[in-house]
Amino acid sequence: MQKPLQQTWNLETFFPGGSSSPAFQTFLEDIEKHTAQLEKLLDELKATRAGESAVLPALELLQTIAKQTREADSFVACLAAENQADKKALILAGRIKTLSAAYASALTRFDQMLTEIGDEAWGAFVARPELEGIAYPLTERRALAADKLPPEQEALVNDLAIDGYHGWGEAYNTTVSKFVIAYEENGKQVALSAGQAANKMHSPDRAERERLFRLWETQWAEHADYCADALNHLAGFRLKLYERRGWESIHKEPLAINRMSKETLDAMWGVIDRGKDIFVQYLNRKAKLLGVEKLSWYDVEAPVGEGSKHFSYDEGADLIVEQFRRFSPKMAEFAIKAFEGAWIEAEDRPGKRPGGFCTSFPIAEETRIFMTYAGTASNVATLAHELGHGYHQHVMNDLPALAQEYAMNVAETASTFAEMVVADAAVKGAATEEERLTLLEDKIQRSVAFYMNIHARFLFETRFYEERSKGIVSAERLNELMVEAQKQGYKDALAEYHPHFWASKLHFYITEVPFYNFPYTFGYMFSTGLYAEALRQGEAFEGKYIALLRDTGRMTVEELAEKHLGVDLRKPDFWQRAMDLSVEDVEAFMRLTEG
Repeated sequence: MQKPLQQTWNLETFFPGGSSSPAFQTFLEDIEKHTAQLEKLLDELKATRAGESAVLPALELLQTIAKQTREADSFVACLAAENQADKKALILAGRIKTLSAAYASALTRFDQMLTEIGDEAWGAFVARPELEGIAYPLTERRALAADKLPPEQEALVNDLAIDGYHGWGEAYNTTVSKFVIAYEENGKQVALSAGQAANKMHSPDRAERERLFRLWETQWAEHADYCADALNHLAGFRLKLYERRGWESIHKEPLAINRMSKETLDAMWGVIDRGKDIFVQYLNRKAKLLGVEKLSWYDVEAPVGEGSKHFSYDEGADLIVEQFRRFSPKMAEFAIKAFEGAWIEAEDRPGKRPGGFCTSFPIAEETRIFMTYAGTASNVATLAHELGHGYHQHVMNDLPALAQEYAMNVAETASTFAEMVVADAAVKGAATEEERLTLLEDKIQRSVAFYMNIHARFLFETRFYEERSKGIVSAERLNELMVEAQKQGYKDALAEYHPHFWASKLHFYITEVPFYNFPYTFGYMFSTGLYAEALRQGEAFEGKYIALLRDTGRMTVEELAEKHLGVDLRKPDFWQRAMDLSVEDVEAFMRLTEG
């Protein structure tokens, strides 16, 4: 790769001019025109009661709009993330929400028409050669439509959600954009954004970690009432909609979105809950190494020892490409394309939103990756993680739009697999025992995050919805629920917890997907099984891996696992094997730190 690599992305290739782009305005107008055409087509279909063949033109048009909407949404998400002060981007985001609602309403009408096709006719319809790639998502849409309100009511819900439901999500984003921590560094006062502050809480200096954590908690406490308003109203909207649809379980929608059964979810959490004791031992050992009786929240992700290596951006890129190539030359070539093509926004600067993401531009057949890179091993892992997302989309670019709509849990499989490849290689390639210990510990931190932190998030959100169904939940009560969940998630292994975590974590406020937590753990454990297969199969793995990724938008996770791995996810066996691999890392860590 040509060095030095650019650390800011190029969005001009999509729509020159950023949030003031005339080309983007024209693109949004095209979405409006196509949506109007789709509505007209659906009106004609309803009036003529034509046979199922008449649905095909509408199907083709709605897939075009699906790609256009994703392209537009990705562009604006990138603009808003790179510069939280870009007010025009926020206005554009509102317009896209309106366009998406109109499209969703048309899609609801289309889905309802699918339910009017009889079962026998339906079987013949989806057996058509031209529908082979989307037979599953079409059948899925038909089944889900039968479980919802009448299309006119669902359309009203979509319209009202723009300023109601999605509006509260945007209100939270505005709150975060105002988040600043005044921090003294090297004798100077600096203003840290949420993303910069989160990065600095991994400092090897415990006094600095604690000082920053106190400031972090104080700042979120000052914003807590705004965040509590947003969280309560987002949940209230969902609960009322579920009630009207006759849905009794708050997990029904997230499980359906993730094409996953409750049996699978319960099997996964059951294995995790039974296997946490070894991770409590790890946390206790880490406390001893850090010279404290018990870890506090801000110690969990702290580095151990002095072996923490700094990776320049170019070094991190080289490590990722080299390790990708061991398992998949095609994945390595994709990563090179992303690095050299300025697809990645990694620069450490103020004004950016916290966190990281990968978003796809299905028409341009490119992706863009956002993060704040500070040179830690964790940053390298995050970069590999997001490139895994990008590669997943890359191998699906030629599929129909409906077949590209894979769920979050399998999306997290591809990303976590990529992260695991790099993290494991870094541990095995460590130059010294101390460096190996540091990198191994960084890898174990991810297991702790997926098995303990995310379990706590799931427990919190489940209990919050239970209480919210009876009325508004105060910020003080949200703090209590959060700490209770964290104590259970970490098996009471910590001395101090993070009461305002519910306010600081963006995932609780994402309107597109409820319960934005358990799919991460699924992806982590599922990818562990894939990684074991990759080690076993060597070069033969690449083709099978691509085949699995291409199937992620056209079957349930249980069918995916059965077809490509020969396992039953509803039983604990597979999850236990994945847990055992994570336990091996902890056992190695315990051996290295004896005495």
